[in-house]
Amino acid sequence: MKAAAEVPLHGGTANRGRVHRVGDTVRRPLRPTSTATHALLRHLEDVGFDGAPRVLGVDDAGREVLSYVPGEAVTAPAPAWGLTDEALASVGRLLRRFHQAAADFDPTPYTWAHEVPAPFSGGGIAHNDPNLDNVVFRDGTAVALIDFDLAAPGAPVWDVAATARLWAPLRAPVDVADARRFRALRRLRILVDAYGLDEDGRGSLLAAVLDSHSWMCDIVQTGAVAGVPGFAEYWTPEAVARNERARRWLRENAAGVAAALH
Repeated sequence: MKAAAEVPLHGGTANRGRVHRVGDTVRRPLRPTSTATHALLRHLEDVGFDGAPRVLGVDDAGREVLSYVPGEAVTAPAPAWGLTDEALASVGRLLRRFHQAAADFDPTPYTWAHEVPAPFSGGGIAHNDPNLDNVVFRDGTAVALIDFDLAAPGAPVWDVAATARLWAPLRAPVDVADARRFRALRRLRILVDAYGLDEDGRGSLLAAVLDSHSWMCDIVQTGAVAGVPGFAEYWTPEAVARNERARRWLRENAAGVAAALH
């Protein structure tokens, strides 16, 4: 019987060019923290959460084998359906279901990739990388999260903040070249309402967004310095300037963010 062909899967940064679909499976490099992420994915399966890949084992090449989640991710150039308010609301609902499913998971026996900073370091499990290309859609609705490499103990609001930063998106309008431009605050409200973020979460969201932005920039910069190809490719002088513009925009629009949340 002929072996299934390996089809490269596009998107992602740290594992760019190293993730392949083989039939109904996905093959990805193992990492020092794979034991932790596999334990989380098995917990999600055990509690009946259908919005994440299943762990199937390790192949002869020493790669992790995960189930392939059928659907479409929002990869560049972003399709119009992936930028609608309805798609955004479905991401919020999916994220809430993930946090509820992971609530009883005990992360303490495991080593995780990157610690979430205090005061957002406890209270649950965070996916930590809800980028547009890490959410699988079917018929315009978000149905699954993929790429749990950065998952770690973290407060739910930390994940909501990262999602808002990436999907609203909370950044300078000059750096938004699609239909979301000038709609960041409206989309922020759509996200937190769809998620059902409580008043305490809304009160701490801006601080979480600022810390999340710095946290992710540090990870990418460190990876670039270490020579990780995807990170090095991304961390250009323009990317540094773009991220500084985002940080400045967040600080200058703090009152607007607070108003949008309440």
